[in-house]
Amino acid sequence: MTTVPAVGTTTGTSSAGSTASASLDYSAFLKLFIAQLKNQDPTQPMDSSQFVVQLATFSQVEQAYSTNSKLDSLLTANALSIGDQVIGRTLTSADGSVSGTVASVKITSDGAVATLTSGKTITLDSGVTIAPAAS
Repeated sequence: MTTVPAVGTTTGTSSAGSTASASLDYSAFLKLFIAQLKNQDPTQPMDSSQFVVQLATFSQVEQAYSTNSKLDSLLTANALSIGDQVIGRTLTSADGSVSGTVASVKITSDGAVATLTSGKTITLDSGVTIAPAAS
């Protein structure tokens, strides 16, 4: 018997939330940056060192957004891989109240959810026990 490690159960929700948040921050930053460039006084242009700092910040925001997007894809691929490995095996919930053979696995914002042949579901989370299929 093996115990399943925590499989990003909060990552589905938080990553979706952080992606939306990062997208909003990214868009807001771009709008502010462009507005600042359009509205600066030509007789007193922005200090070049401040301009370079803002460009570097822009680059960092863009890279963070890209990294979050790639991390979301990686976590989804990992959850799908784990889901594939448990189909046909026997799962027991962390508290021992639900047990059965896995018929299918669905990836949700709460993580991977296994549907047993009995119709009950178990979220693949910390403490779930995986055993070979009962003969």
